[in-house]
Amino acid sequence: MPERIIFDNALNLNNSTIAEVCNQFNIRHHNSSLYCPKMNGAVEAANKNIQKIVAKMVETYKDWHEKLPFTLLAYRTSIRTSTGATHFSLVYGMEAVLPIEVEIPSLRVLAELKLEEAEWIQSRYDQLNLIEERRLKAIRHGQMYQKRMIRAYNKKILNPDSGLERSRKPSWEFSLFRPPQTAVPVPETGDRRGDR
Repeated sequence: MPERIIFDNALNLNNSTIAEVCNQFNIRHHNSSLYCPKMNGAVEAANKNIQKIVAKMVETYKDWHEKLPFTLLAYRTSIRTSTGATHFSLVYGMEAVLPIEVEIPSLRVLAELKLEEAEWIQSRYDQLNLIEERRLKAIRHGQMYQKRMIRAYNKKILNPDSGLERSRKPSWEFSLFRPPQTAVPVPETGDRRGDR
């Protein structure tokens, strides 16, 4: 059971029923800040990605809740381009053991099975000591990724030589006070059906 739950400020999550459930299970109930656009954007992006994965996995819209654990496993164990790491490895300090690796042992699983308990504990301790370094590496990777995205955006949109710069004048031309155009007489030369 979680120690605390953070809800947004929606009325459906701030009512007496939720308060009773939190009291019954000794869960501290917190509300998120009213306006935090940076975090709201990150949450919305994550939810959008999870929704896309669920949409690809479900056969009917009634069974989405059955596929959600597999969706979350896929989302948490796939490498993010922005960080260069999986969410699972940034939280736990090691890569997740996938269900298929239990059925058909991978080299990593076989190597861990051969370790004695003391060696495995030491190996896990070393991994946990390196977790901060992994997280810092992911932050640096994210910063470099953002710089690359900004550079690519500036190159395509802001560079006048690229041909993609937006024109300052409208693409249409309209005037209420335009003088009427006069017909210019075209001199006739020969037969209308063409010269033969």
